[in-house]
Amino acid sequence: MKTFLEFDLPKSLQKALDELGFVQPTPIQEKSHSVILSGRDMMGIAQTGTGKTLAYLLPLLKQWKFQDNESPRVVILVPTRELVVQVAAEVEKLTKYMSVKTLGIYGGVNINTQRKNLAMGVDILVGTPGRVMDLGLDGVLRFDCLQKLVIDEFDEILNLGFRTQLTSILSMMRGKKQNILFSATMTEEVDAMLDEYFEFPEEVSLAASGTPLEQIEQLIYKVPNFLTKLNALKHIIATTETMERVLIFVNNKRIVELVSDTLEEAFPGEFGVIHSNKSQNYRLNTMAAFQRGELRGLVTTDIMARGLDISDITHVINLQFTTEPEKYMHRIGRTGRADKTGIAISLVSPSEEEIKEEVELLMNTEIKVVPLPEEVKIEERYLDFEKEKKKMKFLLKTPKKEGGEAFHKKKDKNAKVNLGGPGKRKPRKTESRNRNIERKRDEKRKKKE
Repeated sequence: MKTFLEFDLPKSLQKALDELGFVQPTPIQEKSHSVILSGRDMMGIAQTGTGKTLAYLLPLLKQWKFQDNESPRVVILVPTRELVVQVAAEVEKLTKYMSVKTLGIYGGVNINTQRKNLAMGVDILVGTPGRVMDLGLDGVLRFDCLQKLVIDEFDEILNLGFRTQLTSILSMMRGKKQNILFSATMTEEVDAMLDEYFEFPEEVSLAASGTPLEQIEQLIYKVPNFLTKLNALKHIIATTETMERVLIFVNNKRIVELVSDTLEEAFPGEFGVIHSNKSQNYRLNTMAAFQRGELRGLVTTDIMARGLDISDITHVINLQFTTEPEKYMHRIGRTGRADKTGIAISLVSPSEEEIKEEVELLMNTEIKVVPLPEEVKIEERYLDFEKEKKKMKFLLKTPKKEGGEAFHKKKDKNAKVNLGGPGKRKPRKTESRNRNIERKRDEKRKKKE
C-alpha cells in the first residue's frame, strides 16, 4: 500500500501529517496529487467522504514558498459557514510548522472584523462565495497575488444559488492562476461554468456519482405517515445499542424542531439540532459537543449532508426521504467513512416511493426493505404538511377542463402547429432524467419477466 512518504512532502508538512495520524492516501488524494502539482486546471469528481480536502491541500502546501504578500495567494471557496471553519482548521493543522497565515470568512458575523483581519495580511483565504464577493467588491480583498483558486463542493455551491456571486468573483480574478475544482456530481450547470472559466481542465474521477459506498448497509422501513415515523424512530434509537453517533435528516427546519421536541421528551439531553435559522455560534457549539461525544445525535437538514467531516458516524437516518436522488448519496455518505462501516436507515411513506425508486435506479441497486417492528404503534392521523402534499398531488393529476364561456378558439391564421425544427425547445434536465428512469424501469421489468 502506498503511504504519504512517497509524496515526498517537505519535512514540516510531513511532521504535521504524522501528528494527525494520516499514513495512507485515499484514491482521490493519490490520483489528484500529480495533476495539481503540474499546474494544470483540474476537475475532481469524487463522492463525499473520500478525502477531498487533503487531496488539494497537500500538493498546494508541498509547493509552498514564503512570500511577503498581504493579498492571498490561495483562495478556497466552500458552500457553508461550517465548512469554512472546518477547512480553515485543517489548513492550520497542516501548516503548524510552516509560516502560513490562514483566514476563514463567511456571512452572519461582523464584516468589519473580517476587514481588519484581511488588512493584516493573509496567505490562504477560505470563504463562502457571498462574503468573498462582498469584500472583493469593497476593495478590501484583492486578488493581485492570487496563484491558486480552489472551489470545493462546486455542485452544492451552485445548488445553493451562489452562481451570481461565483461569476462575480471569477470576473475579479483576472490574472493567470491555477483553477482546482472538486464536485460530488457532474451537472450541466457545472459543465457550463467549466467551459466558460476553466482552461482545458484535466478530469480526475473516482467513481460515478450514483455508485453507493460499499461499506454502508442500507435499509428501508415502510411506514404510512410521519407520526408513525416518529414512533419508529424512538423505537429504533431505544433498541439499537450500536447507535452511538447518529445523524437524523429531514427536509426542512420546521420539521427539525418537531422531531427535536419528540426526541427531547424521549431521550432528554441526548440530541442536538442544526439548521440555517440557528445562530453561527449555536451551530458550531452543537457540532463541537457532538464531536466530543456529549451528544448521541443531531437532527438536521441537508445543510449537514455535504462536506462536513464529523468522524465515526455509526448511523444515518432519513426520517424524510430526499427530494433529489443525488442528495440521498450525500446524506448516507456521512457514515462509512475512512474504511469504517456504517448503516443508513430510511423511513419511507407511500408518497416517497417514487423518489426512492429513482435513488435505486441511480445506484443501480435495490435497497433492502425490513419489516416494521410489531412494537411500533401505527398512527392514523396525518400532519398538515402531509395533507397539503396529498392535496397538491391530487390537483396536479386533475385535468383542466377546456371550453366554457371564457374559452375562445384561435383564428385559423394564429392556430399554428409546432413541427419542431431549429426553434424546437430543448428538453429540460428533469424531463430527460424522467425518460431515463422510465427506460430503466422498462429494462428492469423485462429482466424480471
